[in-house]
Amino acid sequence: MAESTGAILRARIARRDGMLVPGCPNALTARIAEDLGFEAVYVTGAGVTNTYLGLPDLSFVSLTQLADHVGAIRDATTVPIIVDADTGFGNAVNAGHAVRVLERAGANCIQIEDQVFPKRCGHFDGKEVVPTLEFVTKIRAAVEARRSDDTLIMARTDAIACTGFDDAMDRAARAVEAGADCLFIEGPRNAEEIRAIPAQAGAPALLNLVYGGNTPILGQAELADMGYAMVLYANAALQAAVTGMQRVLGHIHDTGSIAGVVDQVATFAERQRLVDKPRYDALEQRYATE
Repeated sequence: MAESTGAILRARIARRDGMLVPGCPNALTARIAEDLGFEAVYVTGAGVTNTYLGLPDLSFVSLTQLADHVGAIRDATTVPIIVDADTGFGNAVNAGHAVRVLERAGANCIQIEDQVFPKRCGHFDGKEVVPTLEFVTKIRAAVEARRSDDTLIMARTDAIACTGFDDAMDRAARAVEAGADCLFIEGPRNAEEIRAIPAQAGAPALLNLVYGGNTPILGQAELADMGYAMVLYANAALQAAVTGMQRVLGHIHDTGSIAGVVDQVATFAERQRLVDKPRYDALEQRYATE
């Protein structure tokens, strides 16, 4: 039997060599990421909220909407999918239900965090975290709810910004005791904290690098040497897309023509290649009745 996608992800992060993971708010972005050679994709809650609803990352996306996006990405890609499930859409019972729904949709790793609902982007001000026991109970519920042992549970804590670095690391340790397979300690504020996380973490750790955020941007090689399993650029693709759309649409608005910015636009043929149109052309030929 072929190794499952989840088992592949588990083995891959065990190497702790800084695997680069791009945030993908939709299936097209995920397909581009796989086409470029990325080994896994991350379904970003902020990205889905921004692109699908045009709203900030303040818990506006529902579980059903997130699962629809995960299912579309699963159909469009073959690589492992890590899914940001925010606070689990409620209490521990709700978190367990969210794991079942997202696992069925195609998630290979599901992230649950410890913010107070409604959660905020990890680099927004005004965050609060729930008591440690409430967070740990959600992680235990998530672990016990998964149908396959190949589905990973990622525990994320935002405590650095709320209650301090030591509390964040204590929460991470407690989450591992509850069965978490990997850790996401959000928002380290300096190189010392960045270096300390993988050294102290009892499970493979992810570092989230946000352009314009609170965490210093370090290179993959340096982070791999520190022992990080994953290096996440959660919204780099989205931020790049925003800039690209502003430039091209702004030029069209100002000049009345796309001439002058065509070098910044994918060709029609490339767009069709990325959405696999040649395969559907072949299927039409295969099933033609005349």
